Amino acid sequence: MSVLIKPIITEKITKDSESLGRFGFVVDGKANKIQIKNAVEAAYGVSVVSVNTMNCAAKRSVKYTKSGMINAKTNAYKKAIVQLKEGDNIDFYSNI
Repeated sequence: MSVLIKPIITEKITKDSESLGRFGFVVDGKANKIQIKNAVEAAYGVSVVSVNTMNCAAKRSVKYTKSGMINAKTNAYKKAIVQLKEGDNIDFYSNI
């Protein structure tokens, strides 16, 4: 389970999962598409048709405060969009 870090639950990905069968995951930065496909199939018991990946860069910002400048940075991460076979579904809310 070191390949899959966490699922992405946003409005856009939720809409895609309901209509197109696409699900998003934050994955390990060194994982390739084959490893991601095998990890999703093993974890959720579904058939994966395709995997699209993208590296999201870190964002930097500068805040000016009374005590001086504060530099902030978000973490960089790798995102995977997984297309499932027709009829397969992943339910993230079943454990709640």
